[in-house]
Amino acid sequence: MTAAALPGLAGAGRRRGLGASPVQIAAAGLIVLFLALFMVVPVGRVFVAAFADGEGGITLVHFGDFFRTSLFRESFANSLYVASVSVVVASAIAVPLAVITTRFQLPGAGIVHTLGVLPLVMPPFVGAIAMQLVFGRNGTVNLLLLDAFDFRLNVMEGLNGVIFVESVHYFPFILMNLSASLSNIDVAMEEAGQNLGARGFTLVRRIVLPLAMPGYLAGASLVFVKVFDDLATPLLLNVTNMLAPQAYLRVTSVGLGDPMGYVISVILVGVSVAAMAASALLLRGRDYATQQRGGGGLGRRKLSGGARIAAWAFIIVTLLLVLAPHAGILLLSLATVWSFSPLPDGFTLAHYATVLSESPQFLTNTLLYCGGAGVIDVILGTLIAWLVLRTRLPGRQLLDSAAMAALAVPGLVLGIGILRTYFGVTLPDGTSLATSGLMLTIVYAVRRLPYALRAASAALQQVHLSLEEAAENMGAGKATTLARIVVPLMAGGIAAAFVTSFATAAVELSATLVLVTRDAAAPLSFGIYVFMQSPAGRGPGAALGVIAVVTVAICTFAAHRISEAERARRSRTAGAAA
Repeated sequence: MTAAALPGLAGAGRRRGLGASPVQIAAAGLIVLFLALFMVVPVGRVFVAAFADGEGGITLVHFGDFFRTSLFRESFANSLYVASVSVVVASAIAVPLAVITTRFQLPGAGIVHTLGVLPLVMPPFVGAIAMQLVFGRNGTVNLLLLDAFDFRLNVMEGLNGVIFVESVHYFPFILMNLSASLSNIDVAMEEAGQNLGARGFTLVRRIVLPLAMPGYLAGASLVFVKVFDDLATPLLLNVTNMLAPQAYLRVTSVGLGDPMGYVISVILVGVSVAAMAASALLLRGRDYATQQRGGGGLGRRKLSGGARIAAWAFIIVTLLLVLAPHAGILLLSLATVWSFSPLPDGFTLAHYATVLSESPQFLTNTLLYCGGAGVIDVILGTLIAWLVLRTRLPGRQLLDSAAMAALAVPGLVLGIGILRTYFGVTLPDGTSLATSGLMLTIVYAVRRLPYALRAASAALQQVHLSLEEAAENMGAGKATTLARIVVPLMAGGIAAAFVTSFATAAVELSATLVLVTRDAAAPLSFGIYVFMQSPAGRGPGAALGVIAVVTVAICTFAAHRISEAERARRSRTAGAAA
């Protein structure tokens, strides 16, 4: 052994003793610092403010005041009611659609499933506006019903309107998760049920749906949390007696010194965490695994004549609901006048010209903030995935858990925490750091980091470890291997992570409403909200809404194509290697 090799062996021995190299420790330290400064500390200060007695002690007085106030009790009950009923209504839409498209032979099932996911492309607050146009008291549907049958639907009134909008928007979460679970059930399980005499609905109820329960609960818990924490939809429907609107109104009207805003924020976080934990507890101790034979998956069966008619009737009604908001917002963006009539009186492109000429900052700010958030998420997501999957860094799983914890923190709560933590910090131009474009970019990055992390982790898991080992055997260090070997091989997954982060950040409104104080620094979502506050601005607001929908749709399509291209490339590579 040469003397030149001894320092390398000594360094390797030190790395084995520490369990990580200096580069890995430095990367982990930067990630911890970022999450601490912009998630843990702000949310922690919200919790501290909720329990502080003003003299440095801890008290539950503020929570007592919350439950003694009738408005807050009503808001809490309303939020639980709306979230729970939304899960029920979303399930009534998603479960039959998932069963029909995965269990039976249906021409165009893939198209039906794709159209069923379309509501997620439209921001929920934009969907609320569109649903008012179509199903509101003086919307298209009610005007036609009044004219034909002297009858009116009241589905958009008060809490029912929030439930209706949220259910139509979020049911795809249940549809996607349940469809995936149904597709993974071994056909042998279904055949065993049939051999024991189970048929038709009994087979679905006793065998198929119980085995798909993990997918259903994953989707249902996500719907509950999203609805419970949503701020923009109730505000746009003028429903303020719910928790999220009350927290926003307390902070913006009473001020940062009011403890009730922090108490409500703590309750929002607590209920979100409890909902996720409850879904996990319901699955504990039960075995849902099946032994796949052949290709696995449920056997697709033919539908009888009557059942086929019923299935298509359900699908058509569902798709009309799915497409109604998109049609409504498009028509409004092109309408000259649309009031007390089923359709607009005329059509124009003036609203698009207005927003592009008079309010271009909404678009440029969105590109700047969301693009920056996407870059941050790609860097952090790739680093965390690499540290978790490729190193022996002590506590590396905590990094993954900390990043994923952002899913349980509502945007409203994070925004309030950022205000309380950084409002007193001023930038050189005199503006507050908390309300600056830089902070909006960081908040968007924190909120979307879990999506980027999962995409980066999936991409890294497909990069074989032997490629990194080969580079290290040739003398490359960890940092060089990551930059020159790992990242290029993860390019497809990283691109998908960026696009996903950008698209979802572009329609973030909860944190935006709390942190934006002037139009010049506002992004697209804030512009839509402001325009929609007056009848005169509904046309330009709808035009911005269409731009937001198109932006998210293009990004979603791009992410899908990038992922498909990456899978195809890996398949070709594997085939060539074989």
